[in-house]
Amino acid sequence: MPESPYTVSDVMTHTVIAVGSEATFKEIVELLDQWKVSALPVLVGEGRVVGVVSEADLMAKEEFRDTDEGDPDARRKAGGVTAGELMSAPAVTVHADASLAEAARIMARRHVKRLPVVDGVGLLQGVVSRSDLLKVFLRDDEEIASEIRRGVLGHLPVMTPLTVRVSEGVVTLSGALPDRMLVPVVARAVRAVEGVVDIRLDLTHR
Repeated sequence: MPESPYTVSDVMTHTVIAVGSEATFKEIVELLDQWKVSALPVLVGEGRVVGVVSEADLMAKEEFRDTDEGDPDARRKAGGVTAGELMSAPAVTVHADASLAEAARIMARRHVKRLPVVDGVGLLQGVVSRSDLLKVFLRDDEEIASEIRRGVLGHLPVMTPLTVRVSEGVVTLSGALPDRMLVPVVARAVRAVEGVVDIRLDLTHR
C-alpha cells in the first residue's frame, strides 16, 4: 500500500538564519535572541553545513567561568570565540525527501529540537523543527478521510467499501474484510497516514 506522501520538504522552513564559521560569540547570541531560535547551522563555502551552534554550546562559557573542572570538550568550548570553535560537529542533518517519521526518529535519537535540511552534497536547503513535524496534525478531518479512502482502502480486495469516519484526527473504520489477516495490514496503513492521531476498528472478517 502506498505511504502518505508527506516529506520534510513539505513542512520545513525554507528561510533559514545561519552563520559562517567565523561568526563571533556575541553575533551568535544576538541572532539567537533576535530570531527566537535555540540553534543555528554553521556554513562554509557556498552553503555547506559543517556544524550547529546551539544555546547549550554557548552555555559552556558561563558554566566554566570560575572552574577548570568538568568535561574536556565542554571546557574547550568555554574558550571558544567563533562559531567554528563553539559548534557541535558534524552536524546532525536530514534530507528534504526524508519522511516525517524519519526526521522525528533522528530528533529523538540525537536529542535535538531542530535539524538542518541539506541536499545530496550537504548544502543547506532549510530547517525542520519539532513544531514543523506537528503541522500534519492540523490537517482537516475530511482531508484525512479522503486520503484513507483513496490511498489505503482503494487498494484493498473488498467487495463492500469500508466506512471511514474521522473526528479530531481519530479514525474509525467499520465494515467487513474478506480475510482476518488484512486487519493488521489495514491498521498499519491507516496509522501511517499523516495527521492520524489514533484508530478505532469496528471490523468483521472471515
